[in-house]
Parts: sequence; structure tokens; C-alpha cells
Amino acid sequence: MWRAPAGAAACLICRNLTNGVHGARGKPLLQKLHLVSRNIHHSRHPVSRFQRPPLRTSTQPFSSLGRLPLRGTRLLVKYGSPPHRTFWLGRVAARLLKLRYILLGSAVGGGYTAKKTYDQWKDMLPDLGEYKWIVPDFIWDLDEYVDFEKLKNALPDSEDLAKLMPDFDKIGESFSSLTGLFTPGHNWVSEVIGASGLLLLLGSPGDTAFRATDQGSEHEKQFKKGLLGELIFLQQQIQQHEEETSSRRDQFGSSSQQQQQQKRKVSDKEKVDQLQEELLRTQLKYQRMLERLERENKELRKIVLQRDDKGIHQRKLKKSLIDMYSEVLDTLSDYDASYNTHDHLPRVVVVGDQSAGKTSVLEMIAQARIFPRGSGEMMTRSPVKVTLSEGPHHVALFKDSSREFDLTKEEDLAALRHEIEIRMRKSVSEGCTVSSETISLSVKGPGLQRMVLVDLPGVISTVTSGMAPDTKETIFSISKAYMQNPNAIILCIQDGSVDAERSIVTDLVSQMDPQGKRTIFVLTKVDLAEKNVASPSRIQQIIEGKLFPMKALGYFAVVTGKGNSSESIESIREYEEEFFQNSKLLKNCMLKAHQVTTRNLSLAVSDCFWKMVRESVEQQADAFKATRFNLETEWKNNYPRLRELDRNELFEKAKNEILDEVISLSQVTPKHWEDMLQRSLWEKVSTHVIENIYLPAAQTMNSGTFNTTVDIKLKQWTDKQLPNKAVEVAWGTLQEEFSRFMTEEKCKEHDDIFDKLKQAVKEESIKRHKWNEGAEDSLRVIQHNALEDRSISDKQQWDAAIQFMEETLQSRLKDTESVIEDMVGPDWKKRWLYWVGRSKEQSIRNETKNELEKMMKCNDEHPAYLANDEVTTVRKNLEARGVAVDPCLIKDTWHQVYRRHFLKKALGHCNLCRRGFYYYQRHFVDSELECNDVVLFWRIQRMLAITANTLRQQLTNTEVRRLEKNVKEVLEDFAEDCEKKMKLLTGKRVQLAEDLKKVREIQEKLEAFIEALHQEEK
Repeated sequence: MWRAPAGAAACLICRNLTNGVHGARGKPLLQKLHLVSRNIHHSRHPVSRFQRPPLRTSTQPFSSLGRLPLRGTRLLVKYGSPPHRTFWLGRVAARLLKLRYILLGSAVGGGYTAKKTYDQWKDMLPDLGEYKWIVPDFIWDLDEYVDFEKLKNALPDSEDLAKLMPDFDKIGESFSSLTGLFTPGHNWVSEVIGASGLLLLLGSPGDTAFRATDQGSEHEKQFKKGLLGELIFLQQQIQQHEEETSSRRDQFGSSSQQQQQQKRKVSDKEKVDQLQEELLRTQLKYQRMLERLERENKELRKIVLQRDDKGIHQRKLKKSLIDMYSEVLDTLSDYDASYNTHDHLPRVVVVGDQSAGKTSVLEMIAQARIFPRGSGEMMTRSPVKVTLSEGPHHVALFKDSSREFDLTKEEDLAALRHEIEIRMRKSVSEGCTVSSETISLSVKGPGLQRMVLVDLPGVISTVTSGMAPDTKETIFSISKAYMQNPNAIILCIQDGSVDAERSIVTDLVSQMDPQGKRTIFVLTKVDLAEKNVASPSRIQQIIEGKLFPMKALGYFAVVTGKGNSSESIESIREYEEEFFQNSKLLKNCMLKAHQVTTRNLSLAVSDCFWKMVRESVEQQADAFKATRFNLETEWKNNYPRLRELDRNELFEKAKNEILDEVISLSQVTPKHWEDMLQRSLWEKVSTHVIENIYLPAAQTMNSGTFNTTVDIKLKQWTDKQLPNKAVEVAWGTLQEEFSRFMTEEKCKEHDDIFDKLKQAVKEESIKRHKWNEGAEDSLRVIQHNALEDRSISDKQQWDAAIQFMEETLQSRLKDTESVIEDMVGPDWKKRWLYWVGRSKEQSIRNETKNELEKMMKCNDEHPAYLANDEVTTVRKNLEARGVAVDPCLIKDTWHQVYRRHFLKKALGHCNLCRRGFYYYQRHFVDSELECNDVVLFWRIQRMLAITANTLRQQLTNTEVRRLEKNVKEVLEDFAEDCEKKMKLLTGKRVQLAEDLKKVREIQEKLEAFIEALHQEEK
């Protein structure tokens, strides 16, 4: 009859325990209790129909809220004799009811405290709603792309899971048998102590503990034995039930495992295929979604950058990181292309065998067909540095050109390929096949990965016809020069369609990077390799790095088209994705998804490039800072008083000096120009005037014939020769003055570093200058009019003409006597004073001269030419004295003897004409004096003065300005020709200033790049 209250007490205890321990979480966690407590059958307990007598015992109450005792009250319990159970059963029942209320209060208090603690802990947690943006948007749309229904069907059924669970009905039966222990014949103290012992077994260290003490009576020992027996029996029942449950679970598990193994044997292959297909579909869905997001991102970036372009006149557009870094590499390449400065800045070096697909991989990364192509022919003849960066438009431009090639238009693509091919051929020297000169190209476009790549000529194994003998060694040296940079990322391209044993580049790469810390291996033409290779596992060995002796950071497999040069980038990309989607290499797990497609390759190379840049750029900046300090110290020690002017600055300084000197030509006085022109022109034409005009006219017998001869010869001379001679004289005078200004030292501190440049500018300017073609025609008219005038207006002009004639004749007489002296040798004075003698020919000429002079004295009016009989007479006279002479020698000697005689006679006549101006005014009427030769020299003198004045006007008004223009053009051409400047401006000072400027520029650009890099990382 007491089973119901006992069951009710047990139910209430368990309920209090669950509410007290787990009330803070708001749900009963019975699964955390012991297995027995989880399977107790809780039944409704009836209300007691009697009151149990109070139980007096000695207990120490404890609270679940602390370890200190709440109170220390000792209860004395006195038990009666065992036969009278009805007497003390009532008190035990009453005490048990009181104990229930104590447990209930403790549970309620503990639950409230736990709830309050939970609320405080919950308030301390941050609000994660603001960080919802961290989770990508496609996670919330995951159910659209992942089929959770198929995943659910793949899981085991709920019935199969239920078989794994223990039989709760049998566990309940075991506990129902446990309630039979609490019969009316049992001691209630044992029941209470057993219940408290059960709580001790089921409870946690924080639960309320019940302790009972024995005062030493034998009656209490018996009840302790009864309680111990009940607990032992309870433990045996629980242990037996656990063994039965475990055995059933093992049997069910073994049978289910067998069934599952059988099912797996039947459908394992199908499920693997389904999962792989599902995985590929999921990857493709994600990839398409990423492509859609990238396209949207490109459009947004394009719109933003276009807005920036519209406002570029208002503010300066900030350079991108990769553009700043590319400028550093360009400056460094211009500074020293041979890498003597220990260039360790990172760049992606693309190497591979010839026709391995290097160019195709670069075009896929750049998303444009920008390189010239050939079937089996060497197309890459020099290194090409390609800087990839983001931009609103897909364009390309060269470093030294402002033209932009639109890569979305086929015409611009063809023009770009043609320009690259032309630049490559120009860079190759005569007799060579490849060049080490770098062509710098920048490619911008939406979605391009930022990096700097250098495409090198393909490695060859044999030199074919048409190549230079050292082509193979040159390509190896260029490749090693780039790969020996410890921070260069080596992109090793291997053709997958040929045998791996034929590869040359892998050995070269393994030599330069034996540990593979900066090498990325790329296997191209995988589509052809899958068709041709008999064992697909060979491709797997290559990608896993087990076939080649080289090591690498990563291995990639790509497809760069079907081999058709007219394919577009989009079609190649679609073909690549379609191939890998259907490829057995990917389905059979020979290749991993992240190891395929050029897109993944581009992302991996860009990440590796920027990682290397961040790790090494500051160290390189420090190295250039030390180099700058050394160069500055050397300059201060060698050139303490000079500014650090590099080659361009020196050229600008020389350019200003040259232009100042050209401008100084316009400051020459007109009198100086005319004097120089008149003197130079007479020196040019004097011989013609004396020999061809004056001497022939002077042989005439009267003045009329003299004037007629002079007029005819002057007219012929003016029409044919005189204007041209005048222009030549003017041009020569201009050159002379220009050279004088260019070579004249302006001050004591003349810098001879500009001499070669000035000389080159002068020669090139004179070479380009051409006199005005209409100048000769205008001069001809002016000179003809000047020579036709015969009227001398005053005595001053007459005297000036006589002086001009006298100076001219004296000059000619002096020249003639010098010629005669050379012919006959020194006279007797020089022979005695200087101990010199005459040669045999000179002696013969001297005898001939003496004989001719004798004949001249006999006939003072002898004509200019000897007759044949006169020649014979002279020869016979000489032979009579024992001198054999040739008739030609006689005539030649006569010409000089007669010339001297004529000039002396003309000078005498000139002196007589000094007082002949009066007779000239009367036209020599009634006078034996005729001075027509003076009039001739006046006409010549006046023509020279008028011609000089005309030429001076042409010089100052036209030709000097044209020469100045030519000089400016030459200087501009020289300024654009770096090789010319390097040839003309040389020396240690120039080279040191040039190095110092480049190192400063590199250091400043590196520091600006590092600052921008740090700002981006923040």
C-alpha cells in the first residue's frame, strides 16, 4: 500500500533535480542524467490517507546555492521496537512529506538563481546582428544551388536510427520491478535512506545531499544492512539491463553494418559517381554565380572609373599600386638592363620551351590576343614586360607611347600585334636572333589580376638555319638573368601534348630554384594530352610533382584553345570549362578542382606575386638607400662645387647656350656683315675678274674695244656664275659667324663637356639648311644693273676706285713674283745667306726667264702671247749657251714674265690716273690719258657693295631665322634620341650624376609604393 507514495516521492525527487539543475536553460535535460534516471517510469502517486509521525534524526541540511550550511540543527530520532512498525511508520511518512517540501524549495531557489545567472550572461553577449554582412550573400541563397532534398535522401531512415536506440519499455519494466522493493514490510527509514542514496548516485556534486547518522544502536545497523542490500540489488538490476541493452545494440549494429556493407557494395560506385557529378555541378553553379558577380562588379567599377575620368580635369587621378610598382621596374630597367645593381624586386618570369604555350597562357591571363603568333616559328625575340591592372576600359599602351589600343576591337588588336613585332625586330641587332632589350607594355581592363609578368624567348635545343650561332646560349643567359633574382616568381610552362622527357626548361628551372620555393608549374594542352597519352596517371604524376626532378609551389593544368589563332578569349574559356567539366581526369580525382583553368592560375600567381612583394620590397628600398648614400659621398669628394646635373639636365643647359649663340647672330651689325660679305665675295671672284675680264680687255688697242669686251664678259659672268658665287659666299659667311659664336669661349670657366654636342648641332644644322631658291634671281637683276652703271659721281669715288685697283694689282703682282721665285729658285742673296741652291730645272727656268726678259725690253708693247718663231729663237739662243729647253717650258715661263710686266705697267698707269678724274668728266676728250680700267674696277667695287648689302638683308631677315629654326629642330631631335645624347655627353661626371638621379628616383618611387601598400593593408 506504500508503493504509490514511494513512487511519487521518487518522481518528485527526479522532477526537482531536473528543474533545479536545468531550469536555467528552460527545458528538462534528462538525457544528461544517469541511464537509470532516464528510464524511470514515473506514475501518479495517490494522496496519503494518514499522517506519518515525525521522524527525529540527526541531519545537517545543505543548500545548492553555497557550500556553507544553512543551519546547524540536530534532530534526535528514537526508534521503537521492530515488531511495532505501525507506530513509527506514520512518523516516517510525516517526516518524508516534510523532506519533500525542503527539496521542492531548494529546487525552486536553485532554478531562479540559475535563470538570473543566464540572463546576466545573455546580456553580456554582443549583438551579432550588425555583423550579418560578414556572411556572404550566396550563403543565404544556398538552398537555390544545393539540393538539400537529395542530401536528406542519402541519410539513413529514422527507422534504422531507432533500431540503434535502447529498448525503453524493458528499461521501464526493470524500474517497475525496482518499485517492488518498497513494500509495507520494509523499513521506512531504509526507504528514506535508500531514496537519499539514490539521489547521491544520480545527483551531481552541486545537488542537495542527505546524510543520516547512527547513534550506535544495533537496531540502526540492521536497517543499514537492509539499505545496503537494496542498493546492491538495484545496481545489479541496472547492470543486467545495461548488458542486455548493449548486447542487443551490438547485434543490431552488426546486422545493420552487414546490410550497409552489402548496400554499399551494390551502390558504392553509383553514389561516388553521383556525388562527383553533384560536386562538379555545384562547382559550376558557384563559378557561374561568381562570374555573374564579377561581371556586375566590373560594370560598377567601370561606371565609377568613368565618373573619375570625367572629373580628371578637376583633380589628379591617383595611380594604382601595380602602376606605381611597374614604374619602379621600368626606371630600374632603364638604369641598368644588365642587372649589375642587384635588382631583387619581384616579377613573374614566364619561361618554357619553344611553342609550349607561354604566349597563350599570358593572353588568357590578360584576356586579349595581344602577341604575334606563328606556327612553329620563334615569335618572342626579346623580353616583353606586361603590367596588368584594373581599369574601366580594356586597353593597352606602351611605356614610351601615348597611343591606346582598344583590345575590344580587332583592328586595334592587329595593330598592337604588328607594333610588338616591329619593336622586337628593331631591338635585335644585325647578325643576332634575339635581344635582351625589354619591351614594356601595360594592359588595363575590368577584372584583371594585378601583377607584372615578363615573357621570355622560348628555350630551344637546336639552332636551325637562319638563326645566329649563339642563339641558344643567348636565350639561356637571358632566362638565367631573370630567374636568378631570388624574389622572381618562375612560371614554368610545360607542353602536355609532348613527352615529358623532351622538356629542357624543367632542368633549367630546377637549377635556378632547386627547392621550388618560388616556382609555379603549368601544364598546357591538357586536352591533347588526355587524348594522346595512353596512361592518364602520367598526367597525375606531373601535376603531383612526381615525374619531373623539379619542385614547385603549385601545379596547374590549363587548356588554351584548340590551336586556332582566330579563336576569341571567350570561346577559349568556354572550351576550357567544358573540357574540365567532362574530363575523366577531374571525375576520377586525378586532378583537383583548384588546379585547373587559367582563372585559378591567374588568382594563384597574383596572390604569390603580392606576397613576395610585401616580403621583399622594404629590404630592396633599404639597399637602394645605401647605394644612394655611396654615390652622394663620391660626388661630394670629386665635384664639390658643381651641381648634380644628369644627362638630360646637361643637355637642357647646352641647348639654352646654343640658342643664345644663335640669337646673337641677329645682333651682328650690318657694317660687319657687309664688310665680311664684300671681302669674301672679292676673294671668291677676283681671279676670274683679273684673268678672264681685265687682262683680255687690256690687250685691246683702243677704249671702245676695251669697253665692249668688258661689257660682254661682265654680262656673261652675271648671267651664269656671279649670283651663285654670291650665295655661296653668303652661306659661307653665315657658317663662319655661327661657328665662331659656337666655339668662342664666353668666360674663363668654360665647360668643355658641351664641345662635342655643339659641334654635332652645328654640323647637322648646316647640313639641313638650304638657301632661299629665289635669292639668285633677285641677285642677278641687282648685279646686272650695278655693273651697267659707269658714271662716277665725285672725286672720292674715283680715288676709292683707284685705291681698290692699286691694292688688287699689287696683290696680284706679289703673287706673281712669288710664283716666279718658286720657278727659278732663290736669288744670289738667299744663296749666300741661307746656303741654298737651285735645282737643275730651276736653273733652266732661270736661263729661260732671263732670255725672255731681254726680248721684253726690246718690245715694251709686246702682246700677251709668243709667236712660234719667237719660241724657236729663244730655244736656239738657250741651246747656244748649252741649255736644252722644251717649248712648253718657254711658254709657261713667258706667261708669268709677261704677267709681271703687265701688272707693273698697270700700276704705273694707275698712278697716272689719280689726276684723271677731270678728263673722265670730259670723257677723255683732247687727252692722251685713258682710264677705262679705273672705271672697270669702280663698277666691280660698286657691284660688290650692292651685292653685300643685298646678301646682308637676306641674312638678317630670312636666313638667320631659318638657321635658328633648324637648330631648334636638331636640338629637339637630339633630345628624343637617347643614344645620341649618350654619345655626345660623356664622361665620369655625367655618368655619376646619371646614376645618382636614377637611384634617387627608384628610392623615392619605392618609398611611395611602400606607403601606398601599407595604406591598402590598413
